[in-house]
Amino acid sequence: MVDVGKWVDTTAVRRATKDSSRRAPKRAQIVLAATDAIEEHGLAVNTAQIADRAGVARPHVYRHFDSKDDLDDEVARYAAAELVARVRPPMVRTGTPPEIIRGVIEEAVGWAAEHPNLYRFMAARQQTKAMHRARVGRSRFLGEIVDASSAYLRAKQLTDEVPDGILAGLMGMVDASIIWWLDHQDEQQREVVDRLTRQVWLVFKDLVDQLGLPIDEGTELALPDAAG
Repeated sequence: MVDVGKWVDTTAVRRATKDSSRRAPKRAQIVLAATDAIEEHGLAVNTAQIADRAGVARPHVYRHFDSKDDLDDEVARYAAAELVARVRPPMVRTGTPPEIIRGVIEEAVGWAAEHPNLYRFMAARQQTKAMHRARVGRSRFLGEIVDASSAYLRAKQLTDEVPDGILAGLMGMVDASIIWWLDHQDEQQREVVDRLTRQVWLVFKDLVDQLGLPIDEGTELALPDAAG
């Protein structure tokens, strides 16, 4: 499990008064309580349920946050960190692009199956730039595979990040597919993984084609962390 203390918004901590060192652990405790409450009750969770799990009086919840949105953002950051930790191992393996993509998708779908309400909550949060980056962190494999492709093909090293718009579109597709499956269960989990792997591979293939990097699904790649 990710250390929730690392994902408590440092900006809010800096804004705190001289007793911030005492308040930060309580803030983290409330984030964990909110996460558990969402897991149990879904997106309709209320402050009383969060306060009960945190062991604090209901009015005290927002003494540690600027607003409900502030708390929700922290919960979404924490959930994104949990998911990134889950999908990170397959992102540093050696293999063909579809193999690497499948490993990541398989872990993401598995995590969503285990935490359906938390996944729905995370996907539903407003797409501010900061929250977008927290969420698409779990799909940074697309940029890493592009970098690995460039190195493998001895092409000019890429200096620009994959555009945020591409990552946003990619995660929108993945989120919509996973949430549809969670809600309807009209496919087997393996079928969802297979389909999303094919779709994400097509997005990746289109991206590298535009960058002038010839690559096919049989190309063996060693991602930077794996090569190191």
